[in-house]
Amino acid sequence: MSDRDPSAYRGFQGEVGPTFASSSPWWPQRPTAPEGAPNVIVMLVDDMGFSDLACYGSEIPTPHADATAERGIRFANFHSTPMCSPTRAALMTGRNAHAAGVGFVAHVDPGFPGYASELPANQPTMAETLRDNGYSTFMVGKWHLCKEQDMSEAGSRHSWPLQRGFDQFYGFLEALTNFHQPHRLYEGNTVVDTDQFDDDYYLTDDLTDRAVRMIRETKTANPDKPFFLYYSHGAVHAPLHAKADDIARHRGNYDDGWDALRARRFERQKELGIVGEDTVLPPRNSEPGEDVRAWESLSDDEKALYPRYMEVYAAMVESVDQSLGRLRETLAELGELDNTIIVLTSDNGASREGKASGTTAYFRDGGSQTRDVDAKVIAESLERIDEIGGPTTWPHYPRGWAMACNTPFRLYKVSTVAGGHQVPMIVSWPQRLAPRAEPVRWQYSHVTDLLPTLIDWIGLAPVPDRHGLAADPMHGVSLRSVIEDPETPSEHTRQHYECMGNRAIFDGGWEALTIHTAKTPFAQDNWQLYDLAADPTQTNDLAAAEPERLEQLVRLWEQEAWDNQVYPLDEGARVKYLYRPDGEEVYSEPLSIRRGTPTLERWRSARLIAGRSFRIVPDWDPRPGDEGVLVAHGGQESGYLVYVENDLIHFVHNNCGEMRKVATRLEGRDVVIDVNAPGGGVWNVALVVDGIVRDCLQGVRQFAGFLPFNGIDVGKDTRSPVDWELSRRKGTFPFTGALHAVRYEPGELAPDAPANRLDEAVAIGLALE
Repeated sequence: MSDRDPSAYRGFQGEVGPTFASSSPWWPQRPTAPEGAPNVIVMLVDDMGFSDLACYGSEIPTPHADATAERGIRFANFHSTPMCSPTRAALMTGRNAHAAGVGFVAHVDPGFPGYASELPANQPTMAETLRDNGYSTFMVGKWHLCKEQDMSEAGSRHSWPLQRGFDQFYGFLEALTNFHQPHRLYEGNTVVDTDQFDDDYYLTDDLTDRAVRMIRETKTANPDKPFFLYYSHGAVHAPLHAKADDIARHRGNYDDGWDALRARRFERQKELGIVGEDTVLPPRNSEPGEDVRAWESLSDDEKALYPRYMEVYAAMVESVDQSLGRLRETLAELGELDNTIIVLTSDNGASREGKASGTTAYFRDGGSQTRDVDAKVIAESLERIDEIGGPTTWPHYPRGWAMACNTPFRLYKVSTVAGGHQVPMIVSWPQRLAPRAEPVRWQYSHVTDLLPTLIDWIGLAPVPDRHGLAADPMHGVSLRSVIEDPETPSEHTRQHYECMGNRAIFDGGWEALTIHTAKTPFAQDNWQLYDLAADPTQTNDLAAAEPERLEQLVRLWEQEAWDNQVYPLDEGARVKYLYRPDGEEVYSEPLSIRRGTPTLERWRSARLIAGRSFRIVPDWDPRPGDEGVLVAHGGQESGYLVYVENDLIHFVHNNCGEMRKVATRLEGRDVVIDVNAPGGGVWNVALVVDGIVRDCLQGVRQFAGFLPFNGIDVGKDTRSPVDWELSRRKGTFPFTGALHAVRYEPGELAPDAPANRLDEAVAIGLALE
């Protein structure tokens, strides 16, 4: 028989070889999408308020969002969770955030199932579902769904985007980053190795470039294969960074303040039909620590400063719209726009992390704690007003602007009042949704509904398990009937909320909620009650008039909480931050970092210094005239730096732009930077040369939490510089001599270090029961 005789390749049933091959049970089967399946783009904006798009009442030009809405549906009663990571978990899985293991931002790991900081091993994500249905899957932007200890090159990648269903990923794993000089970008499973960014670099443009490339290359390779793009913006989260030309276009638009802006947006919302004609605009937020002053009561300095923050924020919103426009243009060129589902929404309401005064130094003056007006911050920021939005500041706006961005709702991100979680959502599929007379949907809907909606609307096969583990049922419901028929009632009739101890329950049009004060017993919380059908902006508290209804809703919240892994509640003692998993001790052992090693990741670097004394010892052979950076840890937002110049060894400490420096003559080879942590949140730093203390800095800020934000570099200072003055003169300032390594020797914990406060925090929590 000839080797080419087809009979040599016949299978068991006598068919020619290809049939035999495809029928073999061990041969991998390629999933195929439903015929004519649409492409899918889910664009999630970070911290964007309900009124920030023009088609939701804003004065900010967002023509591409508006064009998407004109060929689709706007939801007026859509809800996220009040915080970023939980919303992402609910979006990806269709399950309530705590039930999906992410009840808080992904920076805690206290051992409780609702706060695991990563998605469950058994639960398929949106990307895994679409990929198993024949889609190419891409992601650009912010992930924020993996544990901090897994973000380094040595960490487990099981919760990184590629391992959770994405074919391609380009972005960052953290909560936030610098838009002009990102601290750490990833391409797939690999860190992008970049020492410096161009002066005109802007993260949103970079992410959009990559998204366009992913679409073009995939659609060219196989035009018939649909794609899923998850574009998870870093914007408009702090830092408020934008391009200079974009900022300039908004100059002067906000000089009359947040009260006037809020009133204008509210009237425009009525014209657009996003709020009903009889909707009531609540008074300015007045809750303790969350209050907003009347614009007319502000000082002249505040009126001169505060508009700049909003100009930058508006430029960031515009940059998001520009990114959407570029995607739409690409789809139109490829003939794919009409058969692409586009979803545009926000992960929570606008943020009040800039507190009362705003800030140019987010890591010093921002965050989750409230603060009264700070005259020092105002004066400092006014001196740097032209820098706000550029690479030398980390700004955030005063919370008065967040109030205006959340028009017409009360309060902000992290709150279970509507301003924390009622957000815009646009859904478009031009091939299915022709322009219609009823473009707004008033039915209640929730972020958990998006995955079930895509499955139902496209006709996908649900994925029943993951890696052999049976998936739990999704909590969300399909919105297909609501999208296609404005008269169809919502099937999502009940939803609980919890964030930082704030609680709420929606059931059948009624909502009960609390505003929790940290370190007070939950039993003392004052429950409010609202009839949302009659009072969508929550201005008429009916708790006293309807005590039985309120009691029923409170009991219902309790049951939902037990069913969804919400407990233990966050009492404000920070226990969940202080509990850490076993096995992390290895990260606080002495470590030599050789020159040429890529930047050591932020969290891993922090284990060498956080809350403790430490020593830095260079392994080098210095010669007269050698110069350059020995070690740099951090960036413009905060950090420290050791360098040699003019035969002097310098230590620089940057506390959110407040610079303290010390230098001494380099007269020997043996150099130690000896950092002592006596307690009180400070370090004392000594420059020791040949065993002699030559100079010191007393009482500098001890970095903790996110700081330093850039990791450790040996032999140069990459990306955002610790010291802008030095960077402008020397760039990354590579060391010119023989520097072999830098050794970190972690010492004793400070008396008040977080690890030493766990028992105290637990005791506070127990006392509040």
